Amino acid sequence: MRHVMPLFLVMFVANYIDRVNIGFVNAHMQVDLGIGAAAYGLGSGLFFVGYALFEVPSNILLVKYGARAWITRIMFTWGIVAAAMAFTAGERSFYVLRFLLGIAEAGFFPGVVFYFTQWLPQNERGKAVAIFLGGSALASVLSGPISGALLSIRGLGLHGWQWMFLVEGFFSVCLCAVCWFMLKSRIHDAAWLSRDEQDVLDATIKAEQAEREALGTAHMRVTGLLKDPQIVLFCLLYFAIQLTIYAATFWLPTIIRKMGNLTDFQVGLLNAIPWLIAMGAMYCFALLSAKWRHPQFWLALALLIAAGGLFASTSGNPVWSFVAICFSAIGFKAAASLFWPIPQGYLDARVAAGVIALINSIGNLGGFFAPAAFGYLHQHTGSISGGLYGLGVISVMAAGAVFFTKNRRVDRAVRHPIDERRNQAV
Repeated sequence: MRHVMPLFLVMFVANYIDRVNIGFVNAHMQVDLGIGAAAYGLGSGLFFVGYALFEVPSNILLVKYGARAWITRIMFTWGIVAAAMAFTAGERSFYVLRFLLGIAEAGFFPGVVFYFTQWLPQNERGKAVAIFLGGSALASVLSGPISGALLSIRGLGLHGWQWMFLVEGFFSVCLCAVCWFMLKSRIHDAAWLSRDEQDVLDATIKAEQAEREALGTAHMRVTGLLKDPQIVLFCLLYFAIQLTIYAATFWLPTIIRKMGNLTDFQVGLLNAIPWLIAMGAMYCFALLSAKWRHPQFWLALALLIAAGGLFASTSGNPVWSFVAICFSAIGFKAAASLFWPIPQGYLDARVAAGVIALINSIGNLGGFFAPAAFGYLHQHTGSISGGLYGLGVISVMAAGAVFFTKNRRVDRAVRHPIDERRNQAV
């Protein structure tokens, strides 16, 4: 947790910024390249098509080649493509580069979660995933001021938006070198653990794997998982959550610009406010959910809060819409972190790279439909109010569907070496 988690957090921040930074250059690309609202929305969403198509294959290759090599490869390729966004020349190149960026990033999030299953016992993974997911909220806060500041750079015949893509993309390329030296694929390669600690941890992970195999669920095929109504429901719920998150992510800077004659840096600072509020809300919801263990209730409550904010944001007043989005962010960002413990509880012995990738890839298709639909509405009606109403309705429906999910905890039939070692120490 001390040696690797900080690196994963930095990587997630870079990952998130590189995928959502186009939200800050919508107006600039429209002026410089003639990319309209509909094309912007479609291009924003095409990222998630490439991401979904290559997510599961990427994680299969991660298992084959090891986390160190494959996660480093993911970072390098996404950094190169993110930097190449600076040379977008029109709608066609915009579409192609966004699609390629999705392919390049595919497998990162579920790959890291799978990495946890290879290094952490079951009772430690929930905390690790929660910390890692906190990186998305941190990235949302940092992306505005960082991107806004970079947009002010001029020189070498490049516009500010081109410098933003270049700097943020090459940061990820540089970070992959750090990843290569710090990550280890096998427990026995970890120099910070003694030989005894390596043996005990490795034995514990293998004991959990043996338990999964005994239950007959460790190697279920994706087609078999899709026959399970609960897993289909998990995919649909995550899809609904991601719809709301990415609609706000890609269009919030546009809403902020309507508040007045603001500079890019001011837009970036204001853009950070909803996500800063959401970080505190995520922490509070996590404490409440841990104290009163009713995960479905807390997730439903978060979705209803998101819906209320979305409905209120259609008032037509830009300032009030911004305040309402801040309120809505409390709900949909908390919902994103509250969601994962529910399928983890149901899939207790089946949390592996392919399953996590399946839910994540299908859910992330919400990142395609939301910006594309909003772009179409904005170009043809001059407003995104209809899209906000639609997202509010979907959030309410998702809140109701949450109560049809189940938790199916598996009683452990084996004693793990780490547990035995702790008992001996006591």
